[in-house]
Amino acid sequence: MGKIVISDNVSLDGVDQDPTGEEGFRQGGWFVQIGDKDREGFAKVALDEALGAEAFLLGRLRYEFLAARWPSRSGELADRLNSLPKYVVSTTLGDPEWNNSTLVRGDVVTEVSKLKQELDGDIIVPGSRRLVRTLMEHNLVDEMRLLVYPVVLGSGERLFGEATDKMPMRLLEARTVGDGLAYLTYEVVREA
Repeated sequence: MGKIVISDNVSLDGVDQDPTGEEGFRQGGWFVQIGDKDREGFAKVALDEALGAEAFLLGRLRYEFLAARWPSRSGELADRLNSLPKYVVSTTLGDPEWNNSTLVRGDVVTEVSKLKQELDGDIIVPGSRRLVRTLMEHNLVDEMRLLVYPVVLGSGERLFGEATDKMPMRLLEARTVGDGLAYLTYEVVREA
């Protein structure tokens, strides 16, 4: 059975909006302001996660962002991302061009539940905020991996929106990446 793993970069106050500064958000670009040691640490985390993944599950916007960048790149991370199966949740995307990409249409909850049954291993959801919220709302998330950046933005879209119920978590790992990034891994605690 597959395990849904949310993986995201967030500010200290939980903002995941516009980390690269390309969306025009006035507080955007916080990801690219990190130092070289943090950048190296981030790259290692990203590679380790990709190598351990069975597949990626993406919303349309995150898919388009990644598909515009990775097919033309080379190196171990690019090779892994380009070869990894990618499932894209979208009602508006046409035929996805990034190799090994499959559209997920229909009811998201039903389709992701099927995907969890069909795949073994980690199904990584990298920073697809709207999709993450849907998966959390329907109790489909198994693990959260957050790379926390040492900046408070004060405004912006946060990874966690309003929820109808609490979701207890258990800390599995906490470590420093680079000079100042915190890497936190939580598992969702399900009632027995």
